[in-house]
Amino acid sequence: MSLQDDLAAVKRCLEDLVRTVGQLERSIAAERGGPPPPVPGRPENLVTIPDTPYDSGLWTDSDDEGLGARDRHAP
Repeated sequence: MSLQDDLAAVKRCLEDLVRTVGQLERSIAAERGGPPPPVPGRPENLVTIPDTPYDSGLWTDSDDEGLGARDRHAP
């Protein structure tokens, strides 16, 4: 077997282990009557950022980071 084959086999085993542990956690939570554990890979504090543009008033009186103030020139 090549190194790539070994890595692929390890990855499959790890994915199977993660899936099995998740099933075990869900079955234990169901037996205890508690809420199911969160789905791995999905953060609980996920924040959705809208695609609408920001209010330009937020940026008045601000300096361009690293460029200095708008009304002054670099030395």
